[in-house]
Amino acid sequence: MAQIPAASTAHPVLSPSPSPSLASAADAAASTAPGRPAPGPVTALAPAAHVGPLATRVTGSGPGVLLAHGAGGSIEGNYVPILPALAAGHTVVAPDYPGSGDTPRAGAPLTLDGLADALVAEAVGAGVETFTLVGYSLGTAVAVRAATRHPERVRGLVLTAGLTKADNRLRTTLALWRRLLALSDRRAFAELVALTAFAPATYEGLAADQLDPLLDDIAGSVPPGTPDQAALVLDVDTTADLPRIAVPTLVVATTADLLVSPDHSRPLAENIAGAEYAELATGHLPMVEAPTEWAELITDFLSRHGL
Repeated sequence: MAQIPAASTAHPVLSPSPSPSLASAADAAASTAPGRPAPGPVTALAPAAHVGPLATRVTGSGPGVLLAHGAGGSIEGNYVPILPALAAGHTVVAPDYPGSGDTPRAGAPLTLDGLADALVAEAVGAGVETFTLVGYSLGTAVAVRAATRHPERVRGLVLTAGLTKADNRLRTTLALWRRLLALSDRRAFAELVALTAFAPATYEGLAADQLDPLLDDIAGSVPPGTPDQAALVLDVDTTADLPRIAVPTLVVATTADLLVSPDHSRPLAENIAGAEYAELATGHLPMVEAPTEWAELITDFLSRHGL
């Protein structure tokens, strides 16, 4: 969640096609890993508001990995620092949500079902029939919903800086996001993002002459779909989805996160059978504050589970 330009000097130490419709999953069921409960009966998918096609890049070769970025973010802003590590041994499918990257803004409110279906459609359209879903922030909810709607496609989950539903602090922050953007006050929006997205130690570690360029970069790179994506976060609730997950799952908590509290990550791990739990000592921006460590957590998990 939140877009930090890839070229930003945010941390003083770190270097910085249309897809076919998916067939119904009514008669499909995922393979159950040893020690994991079988998912409940698979029923016909509930209709979802159509989203797509999405602007999507595909890179690398090997088993599939599908990326789901955060609200107010993009593939460029949320994943570029770790893409080379992921693509070294995997085919990585990287779609941008409506209003992010080169995907046009949606003409109707976004829904979690619609967005999950659209991401899966992009992977299938790229010839990647099964994949591990790597979700960040809002993308964790998208990934969880995709896993329950398309269990025959999803082989694993990695959920970083995630949530099942917004708490009061996040609701208030996103209401401010939307209000400031409605007022076209991008500078104030950038200040709010910087204060909540970076770990306090990271932000305090910036030199005084780095602050204005950083805030200018954030203000100048706000995806047009940010208000729509923030509105979706306010509606998200995947609590009932979690017990239905029956694939290897890694939950990564960002322990200095002031935007999406790390308190959300423990319940994610505790309510997904067999889920692994790890921590990164970052704010909401592991791709800026600890990209190497984040990439290593993901690639190690993929390797250990043969994903």
